[in-house]
Amino acid sequence: MFKVSCLQLKSNNNIHYNLRQTQKLIIKAVKQNTDFILTPEVSSLFCLDKKLLLKISTTMKNDVYLNGIKKLAYKYKKWILIGSLIIKISKNKLVNRSVLIDNKGKVRSYYDKIHMFNVSLSKKEKYYESKTFFAGKQIKSFNLPWGKLGFSICYDLRFPNLYRKLSKAGCLFLSVPSAFTQTTGKKHWHSLLRARAIENFCYIFAPAQSGRHYNGRKTFGHSLIISPDGKILKELKKSKGVITSKINPIFAKKLRKKIPSLKID
Repeated sequence: MFKVSCLQLKSNNNIHYNLRQTQKLIIKAVKQNTDFILTPEVSSLFCLDKKLLLKISTTMKNDVYLNGIKKLAYKYKKWILIGSLIIKISKNKLVNRSVLIDNKGKVRSYYDKIHMFNVSLSKKEKYYESKTFFAGKQIKSFNLPWGKLGFSICYDLRFPNLYRKLSKAGCLFLSVPSAFTQTTGKKHWHSLLRARAIENFCYIFAPAQSGRHYNGRKTFGHSLIISPDGKILKELKKSKGVITSKINPIFAKKLRKKIPSLKID
């Protein structure tokens, strides 16, 4: 058994402000005796303006937000997944990157978002992430002290084959840090997350952005921790904050023995 915490934020385009807000919630999670803390997608910078991002984004080594969270992980001896950072990998290339930090403050793994959110929801609401970010190509997982974690970010949620591959590779937990839109979140967020949990017999950790952001964009919130049988263990609807739940990795293994669907393609 261990405890996991998901943070819910309303990030903006000020990396120092976002770091301060995240720090406050991490300390709150620490007081709840958690073991593993996850933040939402684009925790450090909530922005799709490529010109601006190329000016203010840096490498992982120099990223203010990442270095701040590494210090907290070391100080409180907690594993932390930054749901995603915007990282510059070359002069004109940016990635949306999920970064795992261990309880000694060291980066242990990272995952670049594979599926770009290129959609036209209405005449007024359109998103084309591929114009801003370079898509990742590699599926990633990591062995935490409690079992294997599979990485994903937001729009990846709509591609079940990704999660099937992760669960068949032995993942017991799936991270889905997100900045789901208010429009799509109302219709699909809960259903998609519960489906991914049930079909893969995995715990789902889904920290989210929430509220109306500085640029007018609205995110859905509703951070969730879901059990491998689809039960919602904890949910935070709209406000900034923390949800924490006990996790039993053995439960996922028991379900997989009862219904061995992962053994069949």
